[in-house]
Amino acid sequence: YDGRLMFGIGRSNQEKMVDAYAKFRLVRQSISGGGSPVAVTLFSGIYRTGLKRYVGSLDLFPHSSDRLSYVHQIIIGRKFSPSISAQVAPFFVHYNLVETMSDKNDMYGVAGAARFKFTKRSAFTIEYAYRLVDDYSVTKYYNSFGVGYELETGGHVFQVHLTNSYDLADNQFLAHTTDKFSDGGIHLGFNISRV
Repeated sequence: YDGRLMFGIGRSNQEKMVDAYAKFRLVRQSISGGGSPVAVTLFSGIYRTGLKRYVGSLDLFPHSSDRLSYVHQIIIGRKFSPSISAQVAPFFVHYNLVETMSDKNDMYGVAGAARFKFTKRSAFTIEYAYRLVDDYSVTKYYNSFGVGYELETGGHVFQVHLTNSYDLADNQFLAHTTDKFSDGGIHLGFNISRV
């Protein structure tokens, strides 16, 4: 599909999460006039927790499908200049099994992100995920917020992030962020990617 389709798999220690996802670029942004002013990408992910949970001898995940959750996003992005790009992404999170009977299986929201490149090899990033439904759980959760710095060197990109989200997977940080950035619930993250 001319580089429009991407697949990925991952694993996180938090909840022993295993995930798989697919991204399909529906519309490309046109640099010259007459095309689309934005890029539109569809994202779908499936997540399986491997964490064993029991109350006494009762397994909290009696069926294998109870361990599954899903995230779907429509990512709308625009590169305004070589230095500035931004995106907005409405999202939907579904859990096959929730923590308590009063919790809801579905949660909606919208995420926004921006990247500001201030030198040829350095950039500042910011991301915020706003949950449109706040009463989906009896547990108090917060909107995910993060700021970051990235440095490109040769074929590597180094990223440092400060965020109130402890978890890495989309189904975790979009719906289950337990810390508040303004109350000192800040976590440090570090990534290295190679091109």
